[in-house]
Amino acid sequence: MSTPHRVGLIVPSTNVTVETEIPRILRRTGIEFSFHSSRMRMHAVTREELRAMNTQRERCVLEIGDAGVDAVLYACLVAIMAMGPGHHRHAESRIAEQLGSGGSETKVLSSAGALLNGLGALQAERVALVMPYMKPLAKQVVAYIEAEGVQVADWRALEVADNREVGCIPGDRVLEAARRMDLTDLDALVLSCCVQMPSLDLVQAAEDEFGLPVLSAATAGAYSILRSLGLPVEIPAAGSLLRADSVPATQ
Repeated sequence: MSTPHRVGLIVPSTNVTVETEIPRILRRTGIEFSFHSSRMRMHAVTREELRAMNTQRERCVLEIGDAGVDAVLYACLVAIMAMGPGHHRHAESRIAEQLGSGGSETKVLSSAGALLNGLGALQAERVALVMPYMKPLAKQVVAYIEAEGVQVADWRALEVADNREVGCIPGDRVLEAARRMDLTDLDALVLSCCVQMPSLDLVQAAEDEFGLPVLSAATAGAYSILRSLGLPVEIPAAGSLLRADSVPATQ
C-alpha cells in the first residue's frame, strides 16, 4: 500500500473552508492525500488581528513539522498581502528555514504566492478580483498583486469583517459581484481572493458564464501543491488552471 502525500495546512482558527475545498480538489486527482492542520487564533479580518495572528506562525510550523508533511500551505492570503509587497517570499523563506533546521525537505507554499503562481501559469496580465474584505484591506490586496506586475482592471469588496461570516457568504452574492464588474479584455477572473470565502462550486460555472479563465485562492493553492510535489494537474470541472490542456506547457 502506497503512503499518501501528506499536506500541511496552517489556517486561521475561524477558517472552515480551506480544509474543505483543498481536500475536495486534490482528491479528484485519484491520488491519495492526507491533510494535517494547525490553527492560529483570529476572528476579525483587520490589519491588527492579522499581525497578531502571524506571530503564531512559528508554533504552527513546529506542529506541522512534527507530522512530517510533504508540503505545507500557509493558508491566509490577506495575512500575507497586508504585510506589504513581496511578503509571501519572505514568509515562505522563513517557514522553509524553520523546517529546514530540523532536516525537513517540506515544500513551502502560501496562498498569496500560490495565487500569483496560478496567474502566472495562465499568463494573466489583466485580471478582476472578488474579495470578502473591508475596502482598506481590499485595496492592499490590489496593490500587492499590481506590485507583482499584474494589472487589476476591476474589483469588488464584499466588506465582511467577521471571518466566521466570510465562510458563510452565499455563492449567488459572489457571482453577482462578478456580474457587476467590467470583464472586458481580461485574462482571468479571481472569483475568491480568499481561502475562507467559499467558491469551489462556482469556478466552472463562472468560466462557462463569463467565457474567461476563472480561479480562486483555493484552486491556485491546489495547483501549487500539485506542482510542488511533481504530481500531474488534471482535475475536471475546477477551472482552466486545473486542466492540463489549458495551461501552457512551459509553466
